[in-house]
Amino acid sequence: MADIKCSISIDTPRERVFPLIASGSGFARWWATDVIEDYSTGIIEVAFFNRATVYRLKPIRSSTSWTTEWMCQTGQEWAGTRLLFELTETSGKTQLRFMHADWKAETDYFVSCTKVWEDLMLRLKATAEAKGLGPLFSKV
Repeated sequence: MADIKCSISIDTPRERVFPLIASGSGFARWWATDVIEDYSTGIIEVAFFNRATVYRLKPIRSSTSWTTEWMCQTGQEWAGTRLLFELTETSGKTQLRFMHADWKAETDYFVSCTKVWEDLMLRLKATAEAKGLGPLFSKV
């Protein structure tokens, strides 16, 4: 199994970061504008390229320990992978450790996703610090 890992320091308390990684409305602020959230199940659909690609994410864990974990239910290479976000705080600054875990192999798509996740972490940081760049992916 292969994993994508990123770590980034965010100049704001984790209370401002957590909503961005724990909900569809949070994802829509930095990841993609086309997000649908089923509030009864917590399942989120994040869509790209006019819904040509849709990733369904099921919450596995969201806790007061400042950790969220999502199971990817769709996507040729994403199905069965997990998105894990862990937040720690020191002196009002947040350290975000991210992992897109359990890829079956290090394919070309895996490598391209590594770069995309790096870009997304910078957008998440900017959004949390109120310097929003907006989502990387729009509906079109």
